[in-house]
Amino acid sequence: MVIDRKGFFDGVRGPLYGGRLARAQVAGMTALIDRFEAGGETEDRRFLAYMLATAHHETGARMQPVRETFAASDDTAIARLDRAFAEGRLPQVSAPYWRRDADGRTWLGRGLVQITHRRNYERLSSLIGVDLVQRPERAMEMAVSVEILVVGMLRGAFTGRRLADCFSPGRADWIGARRIINGLDRAERVAGYGRAFFAALGG
Repeated sequence: MVIDRKGFFDGVRGPLYGGRLARAQVAGMTALIDRFEAGGETEDRRFLAYMLATAHHETGARMQPVRETFAASDDTAIARLDRAFAEGRLPQVSAPYWRRDADGRTWLGRGLVQITHRRNYERLSSLIGVDLVQRPERAMEMAVSVEILVVGMLRGAFTGRRLADCFSPGRADWIGARRIINGLDRAERVAGYGRAFFAALGG
């Protein structure tokens, strides 16, 4: 499968990016499209559209790997998360997973999709063949982050739900697909992004 890149970027520029695309946004989308084309796992463009939609949402439209809270450094992210936790703004968090462990590593969210907690870094390490336990910061590398997102969404590594559970012949659950990542949090919004990306992909 070959995606019409010009048609795709023309199709997303207005609906999703206010008429202008930065080089970093183009680079991020290109990396995901390249991986989808080369991987050969599926030719269902809805899969790619929802991957792009997830990256768009999780990175605040940057389409580059980011740290949790969009911080420029781990220390800044840790400080922001500590402050939010102390102020009771993270009611879903029972233990501060972002604080550095005995080896100085932090398991805060990183990437095109925010993986958190050591156990998830361990699981993704096994799936993609990159040691994210010794070097969790590698989740900020574009190629590694793309692999985490693609393999994780195809194989259900995040919540047990997979793209194939939501998109198949005769089925297109754009809203329910959010469960692949994070329950139904912002599900309708991400579904809208997904449909826009799918239209740009020629869907």
